Amino acid sequence: MTHQSTERDAILDTALHLALHRGWHGFSLRELAEARELSLAVLSQHFRSRDDLAEALFDRADQALLSLLPDEQLPLNERLFSAMMAWFDYLSPYRNIVKEMLGYKLEPGHFHLQAHGLTRISRTVQWLLESADWQAAGWRRSAGEVALTGIYLTTMMSFVNDTGDELNTTQTLLHGLLSRSSRLLQD
Repeated sequence: MTHQSTERDAILDTALHLALHRGWHGFSLRELAEARELSLAVLSQHFRSRDDLAEALFDRADQALLSLLPDEQLPLNERLFSAMMAWFDYLSPYRNIVKEMLGYKLEPGHFHLQAHGLTRISRTVQWLLESADWQAAGWRRSAGEVALTGIYLTTMMSFVNDTGDELNTTQTLLHGLLSRSSRLLQD
């Protein structure tokens, strides 16, 4: 790991620590830089905005799902369930922060964040499909991607509002949605 990526990880960890104690909007980028004993110029070399910090957290969740080795013996629905829950489990300690991040992105006037959010959703859905080793092509792939995107977004809304430590509500919803979509999402 390079010094650059080590420092970037440390900055994100510090931002998450501050956010856990004060909320996502409870600290400034200046305070984050000071906590890391960095100038704003150096901080900006790692993160150009608060949204870049949010994206880095979602990148970590993507890495959590990508670290799974799919059990090819399981049906696709179960592989997708495992991949999605790995993503949500990684974010679980930061659930309230994620809710604040998403709320910020969805504020009127934040069109640039919303456009970027669409590419984030698409990227994560692609990683979910790759992680689950789904081999569909053509119209079946397109229809499956649309279905999985809807499942992902619906489950995300449940996740940010799920008050249980075990995410039982989110898990139940996800199982049901994947089961109802099993005809579209077939190997």
